[in-house]
Amino acid sequence: MTFASLGLAAPLLQALDTLGYKTPTPVQIQAIPAVLAGRDLMAAAQTGTGKTAGFALPVLQRLSEGEKAASNSIRALVLVPTRELAEQVQSSFRQYGEHLAVSTYAAYGGVSINPQMMRLRRGVDVLVATPGRLLDLFRQNAIKFKQVEILILDEADRMLDLGFAQELSTVFAALPKQKQTLLFSATFSDEIRSMAKGRLRDPLSIEVSPRNSTVKAVKQWVVPVDKKRKGELFLFMLKDRKWGQVLVFVKTKKGADELVANLLAKKIKADAIHGDKPQASRQRALDSFKAGEVQILVATDVAARGLDIDDLPQVVNFDLPIVAEDYIHRIGRTGRAGASGEAISLVCADEAPLLAAIETLTKQTLEREEEPGFEPDHRVPMTNAAGQLVKKPKKPKVPGGRSAKGVPGNWVGFDDAPAKSGRRGGGRSAPGKTAGPAKKPAAKARPR
Repeated sequence: MTFASLGLAAPLLQALDTLGYKTPTPVQIQAIPAVLAGRDLMAAAQTGTGKTAGFALPVLQRLSEGEKAASNSIRALVLVPTRELAEQVQSSFRQYGEHLAVSTYAAYGGVSINPQMMRLRRGVDVLVATPGRLLDLFRQNAIKFKQVEILILDEADRMLDLGFAQELSTVFAALPKQKQTLLFSATFSDEIRSMAKGRLRDPLSIEVSPRNSTVKAVKQWVVPVDKKRKGELFLFMLKDRKWGQVLVFVKTKKGADELVANLLAKKIKADAIHGDKPQASRQRALDSFKAGEVQILVATDVAARGLDIDDLPQVVNFDLPIVAEDYIHRIGRTGRAGASGEAISLVCADEAPLLAAIETLTKQTLEREEEPGFEPDHRVPMTNAAGQLVKKPKKPKVPGGRSAKGVPGNWVGFDDAPAKSGRRGGGRSAPGKTAGPAKKPAAKARPR
């Protein structure tokens, strides 16, 4: 299968050849002909499998065959959840459409609205925008929707997670009823599917990989550790494994800044991307990371879906995400375009429910590897194959009502679990000696 066989025009094929694209991915094979035919579409595919090209290429071709956008008007609207993703998607449109007379532009918050209003006066064929800034422009009469032919929602589930549900409804109400609507994402929540039913016309559904699955090329594992030792463990692994560049995800803006400060104190070049950073600072940090000038880039989930970095070998979840779907998008920053990668999660006891939710969503139990010297005092409860927390089993009784000293191996992972022979925390009694009364189990650590 070639891009030419999908029906793409010569100018697009020329751009793809320049970019080194040889063979279309499964999502592109199914999506491109459908979009060219004018079908509404819902396409779910793993991060890094070419979803952007799956909609950008056919949209560019369709727009190249029509009239240009009038003043303050747009012909195709791409809605995305974050500034970083807006820049990334607009850059892809610009590269793919290099040899076409189709104009593109990105509009998002965090920067002055005035230059955006000035640019829209000339009309834009493809506008990539975040919902909030789009509505700001619309309310100030800087943009008109009468010419909109195509609407694309990229990562719509994330937009709902970020609280854009009302904004999306307002945008849908303002757009023409007759238009082509495309939804592309790595994950589709039930809420998104419900919303799509009322707004898409006989959509073609594409799922080129199991729903909510992760890329097989990414090796994933968990390192149990106490919360207070996460920073120390990360520094140890960074040096011990001789990691190069690493993308690190944390839960909060404060946590991102603190980790960067600790790394800089250790003479490690690091920077952060999060919602409190001005757009110029966020872009500067990303550019420095891509150029190899920064070794560690620390990000919150606001950036998980907008970072497109070539040859990124490691992603580290310093904190697990609150929303399980974000795990898929986080680790999708590595192992892109067929490359291999590693995703390491530093997990403390408090995060056991979050780990269980991730394993339930992805239908896999993540391998655990304790780092010698960093074994946690507060054990991370084990999960079963369905990603559910395993309830603490009762100790078998012995005559006299006492609990037995020896317990099954499935106790490993709980605070009051005896360790296996040779591991910290005890073991079996020495040969020839009689086990004494069992000690009272330690109280299970409560989530903090």
